[in-house]
Amino acid sequence: MKITSSLQYLSSHPYLRRLGSRRFFSTQKSSWPKSVRIVEVGPRDGLQNEPKILPAATKIELINRLSDTGLKTIEATSFVSPKWVPQMADNMEVLKGIAKKAGVSYPVLTPNIKGFEAALAAGATEVAVFGAASESFSQKNTNCSTAESIERFRVVLDAAKKANVRVRGYVSTVIGCPYEGAIEPQAVARVSKQLLDMGCYEISLGDTIGVGTPGTMSKMLQEVLKVIPADKLAVHCHDTYGQALANILTSLEYGISVVDSSVSGLGGCPYARGASGNAATEDVVYMLHGLGIETGVNLEKLVNVGKYICEELGRPSESKVNRAMRKTKPQ
Repeated sequence: MKITSSLQYLSSHPYLRRLGSRRFFSTQKSSWPKSVRIVEVGPRDGLQNEPKILPAATKIELINRLSDTGLKTIEATSFVSPKWVPQMADNMEVLKGIAKKAGVSYPVLTPNIKGFEAALAAGATEVAVFGAASESFSQKNTNCSTAESIERFRVVLDAAKKANVRVRGYVSTVIGCPYEGAIEPQAVARVSKQLLDMGCYEISLGDTIGVGTPGTMSKMLQEVLKVIPADKLAVHCHDTYGQALANILTSLEYGISVVDSSVSGLGGCPYARGASGNAATEDVVYMLHGLGIETGVNLEKLVNVGKYICEELGRPSESKVNRAMRKTKPQ
C-alpha cells in the first residue's frame, strides 16, 4: 500500500483530523514554545552508523528531498577521517552536490582544523564541533581529554570567525556514559558554557546512549540553564529506552525550542555499544503538531522521505508514525 493512500485515510479519521487542525487540545502550556526548529541529523548522524554505505548520489537525493519538506536545518555530512567513519568518506562530493535551498542551512561536522579547512573548501557556511561531558567517552571518541578537545576547537572557532562561518556545539553523554555511568549535571553545564564562551551560537545537549528520563533530563537542564539561556540550547535525544519523546517534551517545558532528530530514527553512536537510533523526525513532528506547536515541516512529505531512505538501506523505519501508516488500511 502506498504511503500517500495511508495518509489520505488517516487525514479523514475524526481524531487525527481534529489533531491536525490543532483544535484537539483545548489548552497549551504557556511555557511551551510556539514554534520549534527541527535540526535534521539523518544524513550525517544517522547514516554514519548504518552498516550499509550508500553512494553519494543517494545521500544527495536524501538531502534534496529533506530540503523540500520545510526543514530549515539539515546536517549534511561529516569531515572526519574516512579511516574512522568510512560512511562519510564522500563528504566533499555530497556537500558540493546538493541543491542548496534558500533559507535552509546545511551544517557539517568538523572535529578539527583539518576537517574545517576541507569543509570550507567544499563550500560549508556552518559547521559543528563536539565535546563530551564524560572524560572516558572523550578519550574513546577523540583520543584526548575533554579539556584537550575543547582546546582543539578553539582553533576551529577562530578560523570560523575569520571565514564568517557559524559554529554549533555538541555536548555528548549529558545524562549517562557507557563507561562511567551517570554524569553529573555540573559537568554538562561546565562543558556547555565553555563551548558557548568560545563562540558557538548554539549548544546541543546529547543523551548519547538514550538512558535519560524526564527526571534526569530535568535535573540536567536545571543546572545547564543556570549558565546558558534556553534560546541558546537544543536537545538531541536517543530512544534506547523509549524515552526520547518524553525527554523532548520535558525540554519544551524549560523553554527549549530546538530539537535534533533523524528521519526514520536512523543512527546511534559507533562509540556507545547498545545505543539505538535518534528520535525519529516523523514522530517528533507528529507530537509537536499535536501540541499546537509550529515546525514548518510537511509531515506527509517527511514520511515519504523516510520510506525512501529505508528502502535504500534495506531496513525498516524506527518511526512509529511510519509504522502506523504502513499498517493502516484505507476503508
